Amino acid sequence: MFHRLLTTAAALALLAGPALAAQDTIRLGMVLEPPGLDPTANAAAAIDEITYANIFESLTRFAADGSIVPGLAESWEAKDGGKVYEFKLRKGVKFHDGADFDASDVVFSLDRARAPDSTNAQKELFADIASVKAVAPDLVRVTLNGPDGLFPWKMAWGDAAIMDPASAAGAATKPVGTGPFQFKEWTQGDHVTLTAFDGYWGDKPALKTATFRFISDPTAAFAAMMAGDVDAFPIYPAPETLDQLKADPRFKVIVGTTEGETILSMNNRNAPLDNPKVREAIALAVDRQAIIDGAMFGYGTPIGSHFAPHNPDYVDLVGKTPHDPEKAKALLAEAGVKDLKLRLALPPPPYARRGGEIVAAELRDVGIETETTNMEWAQWLETVYKNHDFDLTIISHVEPMDVGIYARDGYYIGYDNADYRALMDRLKAAVDPAERSVVLKEAQEKLAADHPVAYLFQLAKTGVADARIEGLWENAPSPSNDLSKVRWTE
Repeated sequence: MFHRLLTTAAALALLAGPALAAQDTIRLGMVLEPPGLDPTANAAAAIDEITYANIFESLTRFAADGSIVPGLAESWEAKDGGKVYEFKLRKGVKFHDGADFDASDVVFSLDRARAPDSTNAQKELFADIASVKAVAPDLVRVTLNGPDGLFPWKMAWGDAAIMDPASAAGAATKPVGTGPFQFKEWTQGDHVTLTAFDGYWGDKPALKTATFRFISDPTAAFAAMMAGDVDAFPIYPAPETLDQLKADPRFKVIVGTTEGETILSMNNRNAPLDNPKVREAIALAVDRQAIIDGAMFGYGTPIGSHFAPHNPDYVDLVGKTPHDPEKAKALLAEAGVKDLKLRLALPPPPYARRGGEIVAAELRDVGIETETTNMEWAQWLETVYKNHDFDLTIISHVEPMDVGIYARDGYYIGYDNADYRALMDRLKAAVDPAERSVVLKEAQEKLAADHPVAYLFQLAKTGVADARIEGLWENAPSPSNDLSKVRWTE
């Protein structure tokens, strides 16, 4: 039920109804404003939500169904058992500033991403690259340190975007890519606007202008949809109003899946969270369904490990840590822990802020008090993600197939397990799909047993759009609002 009272502006919006938008223009709502627009320099998913497949392109790309399809590479070939990859590049591609794209740009971009001083948030994607060579203007050879069956998948990430050396340094505020849309303006705190790129190498988009408006408040998001201030909200932050929107023929509600494992992250570096019994106790204290119902109004799928339920290799491990407060109390007693107080850092998304209230109450029930701090996105990235100054946080990891994060040195969670790193080494070397499936299932079991975090739910993709709009992604195989196929039907 929608308990919040609408503001006066929201009530007026209901009476006014949606305004008509131009048929070649779209206005999209977003909860979070990105800290910059360079997808290769920051972990914020909000960057890809604007830039992925719109401004920037990579050698390969994620299609709407999650498959890997050609991007700036029209084809590729694995050689030497998956240790060498050759990418055949498209010809006639230009950057938005008029510069020609060729193999030298790929060499620059991949070398930049893997450089010792790289600020790429997904540097692990490039860690096994031994060399990148421009064999010809339209041919790149990448040699790896060992076989990697997932390398074309890694090259589809926004973090692998290809940039021109002349414009890369300014990409955070003036991004220049090869995509179907080019950057026009960014009014901080309000919106980013893109326009269609006339020199695009591929099919021209139906849209001429796309504006991303930043609306973090759920009530304001609902009001903006009703008033027609935005035409679509691909990741809608007010699930409590979805039934109302479903009943309105002016709108369509788009419910799909994401790659977002929503977790209660624990800083494994800090005592007593370095004790597996304490981490298990916290996992047993939380009631997944209560969080889904209370924070997400029923939208979400419980998970017991870091893996998406829609993936063919998913193992249902929810039963490993049922909601069991009494067992949680017993484990804390076994660990000699009492009067525990932990810092809970919450970023802006509603799943975190609303979920944090529920988690804090559930932890209190087993004797753990929390000191909650609401953080803006930039503060969370700096304090929690970069500097590891936290005990607990709630965050949705929206990167696809990212079980490898638990093997990273210096990662914010601080999980350090030699057996798990060995599993990830096996996964990298596995080219055969059947072998990869076995390792992925073992990895899920290992995480469920070690409790480096408490696994909550898989984030649903709940979007709302004007009923006349077609082409928005139903599912989110990557954090993206790919507008290349979006159009108005009237």
